[in-house]
Amino acid sequence: MNRIQNVSRRGFLQGALASGVFVLGVRLGARRAWAAETAAPLIDPNLWLSIAADGTVTITAHRSEMGCGSRTALPLVVAEELDADWSRVKLEQAIGDQRYGDQDTDGSHSVAGSFDDMRLVGGMARAMLISAAAAQWQVPASQCSTQPHVVLHAASGRKLGFGELAAAAAKLPVPAREQIKLKPRSSWRYIGSEKNTLYDVPDIVTGKAVFGMDATLPGMVYASIEHPPVLGQAVKSLDNKSALAVHGVRRTVVLDPLTPPHGFQPLGGVAVIADNTWSAFKGRQRLKVEWTASPHSAYNSAQYRKALQSSSRNPGKVARNVGDVDAEFAKGGKLIEAEYYTPHLAHASMEPPVAVADYRNGKVVAWAPTQNPQAAQATIAAALKMNKEDVTCHVTLLGGAFGRKSMPDHVAEAAVLSKQLGKPVKVVWSREDDIRFDYYHSVAALYMKAAVGADGKPTAWLQRSAFPPIASTFDAAARYGDDEMAMGWNDLPYDIAHHRAENSPADHHVRIGWLRSVSNIYHAFAVQSFVDELAAVAGKDPVAYQLELLGADRIVKLDGSDADPLYPIDTGRMRHVMQLVAEKSGWANRAKVKGRGMGFAVHRSFRTYVATVVEVEVDAQGKVHIPNVWSALDAGTIVSPDNVRNQFQGAAVMGTSLALYGDITATDGVIDQSNFHNYPVARMNQAPRNTQVYIVDSSAPPAGVGEPGLPPFAPALCNAVFAATGRRVRELPLAKTKLV
Repeated sequence: MNRIQNVSRRGFLQGALASGVFVLGVRLGARRAWAAETAAPLIDPNLWLSIAADGTVTITAHRSEMGCGSRTALPLVVAEELDADWSRVKLEQAIGDQRYGDQDTDGSHSVAGSFDDMRLVGGMARAMLISAAAAQWQVPASQCSTQPHVVLHAASGRKLGFGELAAAAAKLPVPAREQIKLKPRSSWRYIGSEKNTLYDVPDIVTGKAVFGMDATLPGMVYASIEHPPVLGQAVKSLDNKSALAVHGVRRTVVLDPLTPPHGFQPLGGVAVIADNTWSAFKGRQRLKVEWTASPHSAYNSAQYRKALQSSSRNPGKVARNVGDVDAEFAKGGKLIEAEYYTPHLAHASMEPPVAVADYRNGKVVAWAPTQNPQAAQATIAAALKMNKEDVTCHVTLLGGAFGRKSMPDHVAEAAVLSKQLGKPVKVVWSREDDIRFDYYHSVAALYMKAAVGADGKPTAWLQRSAFPPIASTFDAAARYGDDEMAMGWNDLPYDIAHHRAENSPADHHVRIGWLRSVSNIYHAFAVQSFVDELAAVAGKDPVAYQLELLGADRIVKLDGSDADPLYPIDTGRMRHVMQLVAEKSGWANRAKVKGRGMGFAVHRSFRTYVATVVEVEVDAQGKVHIPNVWSALDAGTIVSPDNVRNQFQGAAVMGTSLALYGDITATDGVIDQSNFHNYPVARMNQAPRNTQVYIVDSSAPPAGVGEPGLPPFAPALCNAVFAATGRRVRELPLAKTKLV
């Protein structure tokens, strides 16, 4: 792509109407299961769906595509209810616009949050087409029906294509939602079909797809930014003479430092402006910058770990309380304690942060691989002190994200520089920038304690979690992670009479953000490792032991914001995935050979139930090999089964990387890691050789699939290591544990 053309909505609409298309746009107030809606009710004639005179259906994709399949899944749901021929459907990527409601493609909520309303969009359009045909034939609409891309009147055998009806349908009023009769599940053609593939795959494999790095504009310059090495630092002095001597470098620009709380603000620093990325990178290497002091300069990971573990050992803020744990512990008996630790993690997506922005005439137009174009709008507007309505953010394909590209600091950098320079600017982060200046997944220390009875089952269970919270991104004084408590911590499903979950305070010294499955990573690691330890002490099979702890099939009762009537915690669904993965993995007949073992873990996150078995081989040098992984999941209604399997296979690979190698540390506030040589990802010979995924057929509401495969992987892997070697793993990454 040599040029990005900014086609206005008005221009698109004028062209559409001139060609006699039917356009449907209805503000539906989409229900998002676990986040607030962001848009006001509105009717927009070019919002969701258009049908051209030639029958081409164009559906707006309001979510971003980073490999998770959202950009395909939601239009598929529209096409299902429209009864469109998918081969005649085109997708139009939405810009950031509050009229679409929530556009943030994270939290595994895209399909779950928009499924019902996308069905209504398609159903409304189908009803209008049927009404248009019925009027032309002068028959009751109730006598008409649809087949892919046509309306037919069975009694007379007449039929009309969608394109033939488009102009007439466009003149009809949009029917009320209560008038829409949606398809029965038995009539679905696309939802749940094994034939569904991602819409963008042909363009991706042929090199036609446009990612953030592909975006260019005429007259554009390139920027590489030397960020402060420690959070909160600013430029004290600058010597740029050597940088300016590099061929292609035009100038340098000192950026304003951030002010707490950092939020999504640019980090500040010095931008090197050049004719190409190579010159910008080389010039930046020659900068001589002296930085101001920062309170975070005293941050050292080893000392911080001790403080965090100390915090987790002391009483914290109660997140959930059942019975009386303290009284039960006071009775004496057998008490078992364990502590777990997980480090900061970086996202390290294949495409580092990149963005293009053009400021002119008081307005900004940006192009970015962003998970949240509305956040990009708001961040740019705040940085430039302008109205967000004057910011347009186009969304390219994302070369991976895992949550990093929900934070649009890099997009704002491009806009700030464009305003200063008076020309389009492309900001490109290097891999080193990506790893050293990330919004890191939080470090965590977790303390577990249980009193067990004669049957080996816990009579009391206490758990404490200490971590710098994501809230610190928006409130510099935040020390508790109230939101994170709902992520696999206060929803323990076991039938234990006395249980308490606590959150201990922690200070932040780096930027903390969302990473795939968020706090479920360390919460699942602690809970599922600890229960495996309890099973071993009891001398019981780990799967059988957990099935006992679940008790009778029931709905686990939670209070407050965690209680979700649409997605209750159902131990029967959890039991089913546990039994399914045990069966498929051959758990009961697993070999008991030294150096080889299988581990089990189960976890519910993003409303989805997942049970995973990992098989490991530990060689004479202590290296871990993973021949097999099995996962069973119940995510309710599934749109694209093949994509679900892709997500879980990818989670196994990512889980391997994080569990074996993921470790971000700091010395005097500066991040120690910088690239894949010291922040490795699993190579082909280290990744699981075979991953099998089993999907439970369910009619429950759709739940998440992009993230739930990750949390149970690390504990299943570490439990497998124990089965193979007899060594317990209580700290990640696994590379820090001596296995032989």
